[in-house]
Amino acid sequence: MANGLYLTLLAGPVVAVPVPKPVTDALTAVEITNSSDRSGFQLTFTLANNSIMQTLFLLAAGSPIPMLRVILMVTFGGIPQVVMDGVIQHHEIAPDAMRGSSKLVITGQDLSGMMDLIDMTGLPYPAMTPDLRVLTILAKYAAFGIVPVVIPVPAPDVEVPVEKIPMQEGTDLHYIRKLADDVGYVFYVDPGPAPGTSTAYWGPSMRYGVPQPALNANMDSWTNVESLNFRFETQSSVMPVANIQDPTTKAVVPVPSTSVTPFSPPLGLVIPPQQRIEMLEDVSNKPVATALMKLWAKAVETGDVVTGDGTLDVQRYGAILKARALVGVRGAGVGFDGLHYVDSTTHTIEAGQYKQSFTLKRNGLISNIPLVPAMPY
Repeated sequence: MANGLYLTLLAGPVVAVPVPKPVTDALTAVEITNSSDRSGFQLTFTLANNSIMQTLFLLAAGSPIPMLRVILMVTFGGIPQVVMDGVIQHHEIAPDAMRGSSKLVITGQDLSGMMDLIDMTGLPYPAMTPDLRVLTILAKYAAFGIVPVVIPVPAPDVEVPVEKIPMQEGTDLHYIRKLADDVGYVFYVDPGPAPGTSTAYWGPSMRYGVPQPALNANMDSWTNVESLNFRFETQSSVMPVANIQDPTTKAVVPVPSTSVTPFSPPLGLVIPPQQRIEMLEDVSNKPVATALMKLWAKAVETGDVVTGDGTLDVQRYGAILKARALVGVRGAGVGFDGLHYVDSTTHTIEAGQYKQSFTLKRNGLISNIPLVPAMPY
């Protein structure tokens, strides 16, 4: 691509390697979606009747290999960045009778898609805490370069093997997400930083870190977004309440939570009061720390009263906007300037252009910091 922006496509059964030139020449569009819990991609190829892609598609469709790995890497400013590492899940061909060619559309998911293939119901995990069970499950995917980052549960409830042995329910992905939901955690697979490696994160949803370069709106020549709109919706804010049982007196105490938690600091000066109250179920018999984790997770999930939607050109922005991280906003007005959490991004890559649409979240109005980073570090 022009102006120092290049796309590299790698594919293979386990270890992905650069694809032949006819394959990259046939690639016309790439779309990548990153959200808070999963990522997916879609590749569109021109499939001419005499194209090598016809042969490759037939070979791939009849291959005994159950999955094909795809790595997408963007080199921008001389720095290669892995934007997707996943597996193909669906092929679709759309013939064009007028032009004598077709479109081959390939859809896939990040490497968590491999964890959703085999039902492992009944696999025992004796005397193992939830985090140890997750580590045990993820260990089998080390051959694919998946590095686990597992945060221990604050107060694990370990079953005594002579009384009860925890059994897996469903596929690896289903069980890992169930264990995460039980303790108020999240699970996702993040590609990179090196090609062929990914990070599998299992832990609390945290809104900390170094902010990305600011999104500038209404700033003349400094404007680096194509559109940016904000909504302020207080009616969506919920105050979760958990009935926590005191271990000494056995009394049940209702404990509420605000939208500001240890893992979700205030991103604005004005935090509107929650409009509704919602009782959490099945937490009174859990350890206090586990009940608090679920309470805080629910507060983070429902506490965002500010939502921003926008689009940008990566070359004008000067970087690739990443999901699950903080970003600064300037020029949107007093109420919406400051730091925001990037909840999701969608990458659209075509010949000569690289654009992104994004969704921002925040739990308050008015910036609580004087400055935001304006340029990449």
